[in-house]
Formats: sequence, structure tokens, C-alpha cells
Amino acid sequence: MALNVKRVAVVATGVIGASWAAYFLARGLDVDATDPSPGAEQRLRDAVHAHWAALTQQGLAPGASMDRLRFHAQMESALEHADFVQESGPERIDFKVELFRRMDAAAPKHTLLASSSSGLSVTAMQSACQFPQRVVLGHPFNPPHMIPLVEVGGGLQTSPQAIEEAMEFYAAIGKRPIHVKREIKGHIANRLQAALWREAFHLVNEGVASVADIDTAIAQGPGLRWALMGPFMNLHLSGGEGGIAHLLDHLGGPIEDWWRDLGAPLMSADLQRQVVEGVAQELGERNTSDLTRARDALLIDLLRAKQSSGVLD
Repeated sequence: MALNVKRVAVVATGVIGASWAAYFLARGLDVDATDPSPGAEQRLRDAVHAHWAALTQQGLAPGASMDRLRFHAQMESALEHADFVQESGPERIDFKVELFRRMDAAAPKHTLLASSSSGLSVTAMQSACQFPQRVVLGHPFNPPHMIPLVEVGGGLQTSPQAIEEAMEFYAAIGKRPIHVKREIKGHIANRLQAALWREAFHLVNEGVASVADIDTAIAQGPGLRWALMGPFMNLHLSGGEGGIAHLLDHLGGPIEDWWRDLGAPLMSADLQRQVVEGVAQELGERNTSDLTRARDALLIDLLRAKQSSGVLD
């Protein structure tokens, strides 16, 4: 395995950290976890146990076991023998700077320090570290124990070798890492999501469509294709034999015209109320937990289908 990673430290074990811990265990790794919150150990073990059925369906690596999880009250103890660190603490830059300073002081010199941050600057996070060259972005998509994507990048002081090694490690444990080549707010996937959310909120605000109809428009329309291929490959297939060059030649102008007409809504109290009420109406009597389980079961089937296709993996 890249970096010869056998033991991973998971720092902060909320929703994202617990999901990461479960995934690392499922890949046959030892996990040392730490979180200062009262009751954190029990919540983590409960979460790992809850995730294990889905991970088992996806396929466990040799030696995978929930018994390989150790919880440490002190962060320094959790990092003492770590080969890789996955941090998933609060999304506050002042908190991250101090946390990375402490992790940098505690971890072995060969150990990469990766952050799950969904939008903060690695340059800022590594600013107080003695060895900033090993600090990388390792942003997963929620939930990490199921979604393959990991966005990998660095700050001004991150070494190219650290980025390469992080990419190799994530790939070796079954993730699909992509390289964020330049620091930007929200990285890549969240910015793409934000662009869609922006127009979705605009359409609600303008009274063009209901919340439920917008969800249907995506889930029963382009979302089905996007689950299989990305936007550029879908455009290429839409162009027929002429591919994307043909499509852009014919639809480039209209697409540009649509761009100019896209909205820029403000997150007003009234708009928030409309969306919250719309989601409640869409949910109806359905239970959120049941909906989550159904989503995850379908996601496992979809991932299996993509992997077995040999083309859409």
C-alpha cells in the first residue's frame, strides 16, 4: 500500500470522522481515533457498528474488523504511531490552525496530515506547522464510507510528493481521488453543487417551480445521467457521432444565453422558509431515517453496477 500505511489516526469523530473511521477499518487498517467531546467514544462505536452492514455489502478487505478501533482521550496518544492522519474537526480556520500545529508536533515525521475541510485554505491550516510540507487536503464526499470521491490538494508549502502520496493512498484503499490543482473556496465538487443550488433556490424564489418539482427535475432527469458520467462526458454523448464538438457548435450560443439569465438569489428569511416548507411537504409522512437507508441501499447497487460495467466505473 502507498506509504506503507497500516495505522490511521482519525482526529474528530463527528459524522464525517466516524464515517472515515468505519471505512478505514473496512479496508483492513488499524484506526486510532480521538475526540474531546463528552460521550464521543460511544457515539463513534455506535456509528461504526451502524455503517458496518453497508461496508460488508460493499466488500471487506482481508483482516477488516471493528475490533481494530482504538479510542484515545488525548490526541497526542492517537497520533503517536500513525502512518496517516485524517482530520475532520470543526470548519473554523482559527481552530484548524491550532489543531494542525498540535498534530504536526505529535505525529511521526513521515506521516501525512490530511484535512476533510469542505472549503478552507490548506495554506492557512499549515501556517503554524513546523513541517507544513506534509499537510494536504483530503476532502471526502458525505458519507465517506460510501462515496468514492476524495479531493486532494495542498497549500503554498505543501510538497508535490505529499500530494502524490495522498493520491496514491486514497486510490489504494478504493477511493477515487482527484487533484485540486489550485486553492479555491469550496474546492471542486462543492462549487459544482453550489452552482446547481443557486439556480434551484432562484427558481423557488421566482415562483417558477416548487421544491418537489425541482427535486424531481434533477432526480428523474439529468441526475440519472450524472450518476453515471460527468457533465462533459454527458455533453459528448449528447452530440451523437459528432460528439462534444458538434454539440458546442450547435448549442454553445444558447447555453451561453442561459448562463446570462441564471439567478443570484439572496438567502433571505422568506426564501429559507419557502424551502423548508417545501421539503416538509415533499417528505410527507416519510421518515428521514428510512429514506436515508433506502438511499444508501440504492447507492450500493449503483456503485456495484458501475464497477461491474467496466466502462462506467
